[in-house]
Amino acid sequence: MKLSGSTLLRRVARTALFAAPALLLSACMVGPDFSRPAAPASRHYDRQAERALTAPGVPGSAQRIGADRAPTDDWWTVFGSPKLDQVMRQAVAGNLDLDAADATIAQANEAVAAAGGALWPQVDVAAQDGRQHTGRGSTATRYAIGPQVSFDFDLFGGNRRRIEAQAALAELQRHRFDAAYLTVTGDVARQAILLASARAQMDALDELLADDRRNLELVRSAERYGSATQVDVALARSQLAQDETLLPPLAQQRDTARHALSVLAGKGPDDWTPPDFALSDFVLPADLPLTLPSELARRRPDILEAEAELHAASAAIGVATADLYPHLQLSASLSRAGPGAATLWGVAGALTAPLVHGGALRANRRGAVDAYQASFAIYRQTVIRSLGQVADLLQAIHHDNEEYSAQQRALDAAGTGLRMSQAGYRAGETGLLQVLDAQRAYQRARIGQVRARTAQYLDTAQLSVALGGHSRGALLARETANDNAR
Repeated sequence: MKLSGSTLLRRVARTALFAAPALLLSACMVGPDFSRPAAPASRHYDRQAERALTAPGVPGSAQRIGADRAPTDDWWTVFGSPKLDQVMRQAVAGNLDLDAADATIAQANEAVAAAGGALWPQVDVAAQDGRQHTGRGSTATRYAIGPQVSFDFDLFGGNRRRIEAQAALAELQRHRFDAAYLTVTGDVARQAILLASARAQMDALDELLADDRRNLELVRSAERYGSATQVDVALARSQLAQDETLLPPLAQQRDTARHALSVLAGKGPDDWTPPDFALSDFVLPADLPLTLPSELARRRPDILEAEAELHAASAAIGVATADLYPHLQLSASLSRAGPGAATLWGVAGALTAPLVHGGALRANRRGAVDAYQASFAIYRQTVIRSLGQVADLLQAIHHDNEEYSAQQRALDAAGTGLRMSQAGYRAGETGLLQVLDAQRAYQRARIGQVRARTAQYLDTAQLSVALGGHSRGALLARETANDNAR
């Protein structure tokens, strides 16, 4: 039976289309099949810190760690601050770094789709036009136009390894988004706490400066009556001046935190002002989460990002290995050529095998193996660095407990001293200067306590971020925030 050119082309295309999956399944894939690296075998980050934070003698007011408990979905809600929740939603919906990361995920997904096209027949249309000398001084216009079909049988899985590599890179971008999400939410919590801390310290400092000014006036008055010297006045003036130097840095900390919150929310500082946070807006959680190191390696985004990069490097070895083997390609074409509009068709199979490439193909494979080893070292270093970060934070929280307890004792002692000085002044046993000195000591103790409490809040937030938060739901959380913002 004689087939027309167009019928033959359709049959070739149809055969390639339906044969593609079967051929791909039957073809082998060279190169290593990726398997996830083993999770850390250790069950501890820092035994000393963990014992200190779980010991029976830990004071009831100190923070403790839970056993194998991950941070909550919205980890910052442990602070019980509606203001923080509001700003966090604003930042998650409007942050431009997250916009960029979101678009990069979409780009990576399209790269996977583009790579997947190599597994299917490729159909193109070709056209030619030109002038041809026919003899006897005459020329004629020649043209040809028609479809072309080609299919790469991917005998050794090079195309499939390329798809695998692109899919791993797309996964990498999703984990990179999760990491950016954790960074943004961690920064929002940090800046809100610093803003509240600056305000609390400024309030205590205002009272301290008021005591300094009263003290200076009393010394000046005593100097006029001869019961104090100019040296006493100079000392009182110096004390006021020294304490006044503490105010501008705190005001700068407050303003910087405000500006940072605006930027994190995707707004200019003059376009949006965050609420004024106070330390009383936050509740310090008594029980802190702590996952096992093996769980950390399966949830922390920077570790998962390094794992995805390792997967891509593994697939790249398969691509470089497939290039060492033959390639089989089937092609067919159909065109109408003129003058005369004759139908031309052709079917061809091409088998190409590398022979001499100056050692380039094997060098490419060795380079791919080296790149995999480099990625594996980076992965291991990322895991180790994350374990060290969590260990540092556990020690910091332990020492925060100690510092806050010491500052609380100092504040209690200063309060007792102030009350005794006030009682002695009312009884005529002490002078007003002693009362003012006791007031100054009390305000300084207040500032110390604020700083100690600030450290507890900051390290609590950083621990949740270091444990990976709940980054797996970052994209969904952002979509929800965007819907709420609209």
